[in-house]
Amino acid sequence: MKAIVQDTYGSSDVLHLRDIDKPVAGEGQVLLRVHATALHIGDWHLMTGMPYLLRLGFGWRGPKTSVRGMDVSGRVEAVGKGVTRFQPGDEVFGTCDGALAEYACAREDKLLHKPSNLSFEQAAAVPTSAATALQALRDQGQVQPGQKVLIIGAAGGVGLFAVQLAKAFGAHVTGVCSTTKVELVRSIGADDVIDYTRQDFTEMGPRYDLILDTAGNRELPLLRRALTPKGTLVIVGGEGGGRWFGGLDRQLRVLMLAPFVSHRLRLLVALARKEDLEVLKELIEAGKVMPVIDRTFPLSEGRGAVRYLEGGHARGKIVVTSAAA
Repeated sequence: MKAIVQDTYGSSDVLHLRDIDKPVAGEGQVLLRVHATALHIGDWHLMTGMPYLLRLGFGWRGPKTSVRGMDVSGRVEAVGKGVTRFQPGDEVFGTCDGALAEYACAREDKLLHKPSNLSFEQAAAVPTSAATALQALRDQGQVQPGQKVLIIGAAGGVGLFAVQLAKAFGAHVTGVCSTTKVELVRSIGADDVIDYTRQDFTEMGPRYDLILDTAGNRELPLLRRALTPKGTLVIVGGEGGGRWFGGLDRQLRVLMLAPFVSHRLRLLVALARKEDLEVLKELIEAGKVMPVIDRTFPLSEGRGAVRYLEGGHARGKIVVTSAAA
């Protein structure tokens, strides 16, 4: 089968389309005929091996898993021993290792049946970004109906889901994005949109009950200035911070400052959980949340898809479709 493979860490130039052995489903696993894979920033971190701290878990000199891609949708080709929830032919979505390929193996508990109202491309765009937004708003932010919520990075992969989820939870939502993405953010339901190239929300009048920062380029004192006295700030990921720690240094500052201020300061390390996919599936089938896809690439252009992700200008999710579909 064909797959996007890397042997060493680096830029998208380390990615190559190769023929490799088709995987075999082990105990508790499902073999998928991959239809689509969606990219997110985690794929970039695993490709580059940056920050260096990440390599302690994923391979110091090179990645332990050579095929990139995590978010996937497809049809079940075969099931391993002990699998009871799926059978060949089922349409599914979820997460796995090595999704940028014609076939991939996933754990049974990392998959769900695909939402009935989504294409394979749309379904692949959901798992990591939507689950991150859900955990940030519901679990860390404890969002409540009627609250004023600010989403920084509202046109990003996580941000676009966060806007829709916050609306589904009954909040009044303001999105922050660049000029070219204002209409997109407004079209998915944001009550207000701030163009950060023209306005600085930290110096404007409104104060927010909950701020979700997915961009990671503002200092904590400035973010706290935009909160109500008992407001909550949730930091999601974060770039920068150097080669060794990346955004971790900002998260550490949040942890150190949190006990000494009236604001609730929270950070998020998202986890892939079947229970969250079930919540998201229900919201999607109810028409309250829908993925937004910027561009779709064939597997043969997988390197180009990652290069587009590297550029940081996507308006929604980037999806790669498999030739085997």
